Amino acid sequence: MLFAGLKSRHLAMRHLAVAGKVVVIDEAHAYDTYMSVYLDRVLSWLGAYRVPVVVLSATLPAGRRRELVEAYAGGKAGAARSAAEFEAVGEARAYPLLTAVTPGGEPVLRSPEASARGTDVILERIDDSLDALVDRLTDELDGGGCVLVVRNTVRRVLETAQALRARFGDENVTVAHSCFIDVDRAAKDADLLKRFGPPGKAENRPAEPHIVVASQVAEQSLDVDFDLLVTDLCPVDLLLQRMGRLHRHQRGERQHERPERLRRARCLVTGVDWTADVPAPVRGSVAVYGAHMLLRSAAALLPHFEEGHSRPVRLPEDISPLVQTAYTDGPAGPESWAPAMAEAFEQYERHCADQAGRAAVFRLEEAGRDGKPLFGWVAAGVGDADDTRTGRAQVRDSRESLEVVVVQQRADGSLTTVPWLAPDRHGNRLAGLELSRDQVPPTRTARAAASCGLRLPIQFSYAEVMDRAIEELEGLYVPAWQVKDSHWLSGQLILALDEDCQTRLAGFSLRYSESDGLEVTSA
Repeated sequence: MLFAGLKSRHLAMRHLAVAGKVVVIDEAHAYDTYMSVYLDRVLSWLGAYRVPVVVLSATLPAGRRRELVEAYAGGKAGAARSAAEFEAVGEARAYPLLTAVTPGGEPVLRSPEASARGTDVILERIDDSLDALVDRLTDELDGGGCVLVVRNTVRRVLETAQALRARFGDENVTVAHSCFIDVDRAAKDADLLKRFGPPGKAENRPAEPHIVVASQVAEQSLDVDFDLLVTDLCPVDLLLQRMGRLHRHQRGERQHERPERLRRARCLVTGVDWTADVPAPVRGSVAVYGAHMLLRSAAALLPHFEEGHSRPVRLPEDISPLVQTAYTDGPAGPESWAPAMAEAFEQYERHCADQAGRAAVFRLEEAGRDGKPLFGWVAAGVGDADDTRTGRAQVRDSRESLEVVVVQQRADGSLTTVPWLAPDRHGNRLAGLELSRDQVPPTRTARAAASCGLRLPIQFSYAEVMDRAIEELEGLYVPAWQVKDSHWLSGQLILALDEDCQTRLAGFSLRYSESDGLEVTSA
């Protein structure tokens, strides 16, 4: 949808594609400044076309809500009775809240009753030490229970899982993150839902203590339910999303009632040196989210951490106050934090201004008045951008990533599909099928290979490393697959693992396992 705001070829077709549709945008809080520049412009055109748009978020800052409403109202904003109406959108703190824009551009606010059920979550700070985490979970799980540990980087996921397995055993620790091949990632999601989903749908919820160590993939979209949450510090809206996986469903005796020790919802926050004068998040978290949003999150949560005076986070009542506190520009936290927070804010503002400036270069102009011709609306545009890795980079401020198809290479040089693939729904074997280099593989074999797509992690997104990786990957070039009839494998970069599921690429050692996904270390 963001391509509809990008000056590129075939833009008219993209706009025609949304005419007469209803557009639904979920998890709207997840858009960064760069993507929001395109989203706002697309909303202004959709508003001009009178295309209904539904924007969903459980944790949207009020200022961002106003920007979305004003973008959709577009030129009709002046038709609203007064600017105060849009100010009211930005000041509304009710939760839940419905915000609408009428055809005349007038914003309308409604606050329906919340569902009868709420959750009180006790927050606690814990040291960022693997030994401390292992010991704490040993105590917490003495009577059983299921724990979700959310880390902000894949590296921390794997390090944490290794430490926990040494204490709890391999079978009692599950790993979930973004560096799994597509078919394994889908199987992981299905397994999590099967074991930790809502009562009536979940099967085989572990009776023994079990720990899921995950990256942000567990943050949203998965309807899973855990007895205890441990999480790295992150922006407060995302932290609230993670809390949504804690005591998510009511459980009775038949649904494996929660262990007595874990019947109160508790969230242990780590990934920070809490003993420093100003909380010091770990380097990986700062690289992902920036110091500003992490410090604002810590400041918003501070009243819930104070020993002897803290109170639980009440969901859903506290969602809006926490989010608005973290995302306003006013002072937050103790006075002693002020210099560090001011420095972090300056860096954040520069970053946002840079994102907005770069995104505006190829952004479509605002919707004109009715009847105005569209001559020149793609002039000086980006050219031929489409839904490819390179094209998506135009509307997402992320480094270009490498996507590969993972196969296995035997000692004799022959290629096969990876050996752990499950049979298809008809019972046909998919694991270990030979991929001939002399001809296009049969459709079932080629599809099985293509289902093992993998996006390489950020180490391979830097220009010099990416160029070297592409050069090495192109060494495994199969001319027979680059033909018109090879729908599944033509044009794909092939990553071949040896019989131990290891390889080297661009100066890195790669190891893949069905349980842990891709692990990358410096060679």
